Amino acid sequence: MLVDRGAPHAGRPLLVCDLTQSYSPTGGGGISTYLREKRDHVLSHTPHHLLQIVPGPEDRVTMNGRHIFAEVAADPVRGSPHYRFILRVAAVRRLLADYRPDVIESLCPWVLPWTAIQHRRAFPATALVAGYRTDFPNAHVDRVARSLFGPAGKLFYWLSLGYTEITYREFDHVYTLGEAARETLRRRGITRTGVLPLGVDTALFHPAQRDPDYRRRLGLPGAGPLLVYAGRIDNEKRADRLVAMMRRLPPELGAALVMIGDGKLRAQLQRDAADLPIAFTGFEPDRAALARALASADLYVSAMADETFGISIIEAQAAGLPVVGVASGAMPARVPAGLGLLGPVDDTAAMAANVERLWRGDLAGTSAAARAHVERHFSWTRTFDHLFGTIYPEALAHAALRGASGSSVRMAAAG
Repeated sequence: MLVDRGAPHAGRPLLVCDLTQSYSPTGGGGISTYLREKRDHVLSHTPHHLLQIVPGPEDRVTMNGRHIFAEVAADPVRGSPHYRFILRVAAVRRLLADYRPDVIESLCPWVLPWTAIQHRRAFPATALVAGYRTDFPNAHVDRVARSLFGPAGKLFYWLSLGYTEITYREFDHVYTLGEAARETLRRRGITRTGVLPLGVDTALFHPAQRDPDYRRRLGLPGAGPLLVYAGRIDNEKRADRLVAMMRRLPPELGAALVMIGDGKLRAQLQRDAADLPIAFTGFEPDRAALARALASADLYVSAMADETFGISIIEAQAAGLPVVGVASGAMPARVPAGLGLLGPVDDTAAMAANVERLWRGDLAGTSAAARAHVERHFSWTRTFDHLFGTIYPEALAHAALRGASGSSVRMAAAG
């Protein structure tokens, strides 16, 4: 089913396709937030059409004006029941062939990038954009392979680097969420790249959302710092380190922790932390309720070592929270001096010490600085203006150049 977008001339509305495995209607996550914010931006601020292809419980297409939401039936991911993984690439290929998007934006590294590449071979004018949102050779492959195979697991890491090179060189443009990840790609010979900082809804995530009764309603004791974490409760996020950090805090500090989210470690951590002042509130689908929860805490804590951007971090900062984290991944870029404290990866004693230091220091000043930093640097409008104004035009220009080169080669061969 082709979408009528008017005459094929420069400046006409585009049909853009988002393609990802990393979507869950109830699991949260940065990509789910991005898809929702992008949909709202396209419908409110652009003339473009948006097709979003995601895993779901059944094949289903929902139309909402210029927004097409296509779910492809997929089985749940073992250990992460809120997520599904598409293996039926033929169904995805049919959707792409039916709608024939001008631009396909691939948002995850597994299976679907090559589905987009195969579609482009059939429809060469299609521009391919990839979001390199996770340093997956380190964050996924190396960690899991070493846990399963010990030192021999390094082989899988090197194979994943080769996969990265082969896959992302096929794209007309690849964006990362920071300069460090862009440099990682450059070292692998991937050079058609840019940086796309993400955004935050600063009107929704705001210190004014604070609920002074929030702690009491959760049944958490103490009058010390209320810490909060929002994200998946799994190994990749190192969620267990937050429980270990709580055991390092002196009881007289009166600290408590709220862990907002779900994941494969949640049940185990709830059992392990039964004697600690920790509330596991589950995934919060209501963004306004999440904003109130963040604003009602005092400090945001995260042990994630492989963050490529950290939407949850800037949402917490927008709510006025200083951050206690680790000096790894994108965290140093998100938490510069004066906005929180970072320590070594997996050093739960250092994390606990940083919680105490911030709590006993100029907490109000650091909170105000965190809010001001987000107001100056992060907005979804800026994100999508750059995406549609720079990244997509560069990808389309390269696709046109690629098409012209192919035509020249064919003409020369025919001559």
